[in-house]
Amino acid sequence: MSQDAAVEEAATPAPVAPKQRIATLDLIRGLAILGILAVNADGFAGPMSAYGSAALWPFPNEGATALSKWVVDAFFHEKFIALFSMLFGVSIFLVGGERSDPARGRLIRRRLFWLVVFALIHGLAIWWGDVLLLYAWAGMFVMLARSWRPRWLFGTGLALFLALALMQILAPLILQFAPPEAQAQALARMHPTPEKIAAVQADFAQAAASWAGAYAQNFKGWLVVQGASLTFYALPTVGLMMIGLGLFKTGFFPGRRGVPIYLAAAAAGGAALWVVAGLTWRHDVLEDAPLWGPGVEALLAPVIGLGYASVLILIWKAGLARMLAPLAAAGGMAFTNYLTQSLIMTTIFYGGRLGLMGQVDRPDLWKIVGAVWLLQLVWSTLWLSHFQMGPLEWVWRCLTYGRFVPISKPKSA
Repeated sequence: MSQDAAVEEAATPAPVAPKQRIATLDLIRGLAILGILAVNADGFAGPMSAYGSAALWPFPNEGATALSKWVVDAFFHEKFIALFSMLFGVSIFLVGGERSDPARGRLIRRRLFWLVVFALIHGLAIWWGDVLLLYAWAGMFVMLARSWRPRWLFGTGLALFLALALMQILAPLILQFAPPEAQAQALARMHPTPEKIAAVQADFAQAAASWAGAYAQNFKGWLVVQGASLTFYALPTVGLMMIGLGLFKTGFFPGRRGVPIYLAAAAAGGAALWVVAGLTWRHDVLEDAPLWGPGVEALLAPVIGLGYASVLILIWKAGLARMLAPLAAAGGMAFTNYLTQSLIMTTIFYGGRLGLMGQVDRPDLWKIVGAVWLLQLVWSTLWLSHFQMGPLEWVWRCLTYGRFVPISKPKSA
């Protein structure tokens, strides 16, 4: 080892030991990573062209199928990805520290660089719905703001997040004043034509038929997702990360605020959930939703996510952390669990493997999601009883620190 390399290694902060981890963050992260699977399940069981659509799903949207979609849209969709985005903003600070710390600054830049590499592998070689690349791009902006005071993080973050949500609300309202021809064209685009339905059915068939067909569809979906990430979702994601970091710095996420704060956040989340549940019921079951509904749902999703997080923190503050230990273990291995969710689900649905794409309706899809949840809760607990971190967390940490990092737990004296 050269003298310069030795000096750099000595100046590099040591990785966080398991006992130094913030318990509430792992709990919330565990809830978020399991909730994300429920939202992503449609994207594994069908091509990107059919994702989230009742009209393009290969089963009629009625009975248990419609109810299953409503459960996802009301209780899961956008809530857990918003919560996970806020937690990623926290991790930028926990790894990168203050901007005045050059050694920690090098770490966060390396960490984000390797996240780009993992994201490209995940998105191109495993599943099109990768969110890691979006997090890497957004993280490059947030790391520049990691030393900001909470009020600046909140103000800037809210402005960035609200811009897209308000646009989703205002655009349908403005449409009411457009000429009748323009209104008719806009409404027609919301209902798939027979040609569109036939094209999506062909996508299902291609993705289920062979490995090559599955990854031809995967690549098409990945391009659409990355285009949307850069044009629509990058700035709102930066905003959510900033809000999350602000909540960390004010003591909310570490559980240092008083019980009334968490009760109020849980109540606000419950009220927001009631509104969203009504809107999504109209959309998924009654098929009579207002056009501005998705904008309201996006606006309230972080409020609901923070309500969920507050309930977990209240349980933890009540001294019942032991009953949540499997959830904390899943959160401690969130990176590994996120990627293994994709491996498991694409093995089930992609052509060239089990090839069940287009053959599993939403109610049965919930059974698969529940089985994966149980598997990850059990295996995360067992793994972390022997090791300090998940296997992919270990690889990422070694690459970030540029050296071998022990993974086994030290033997007790």
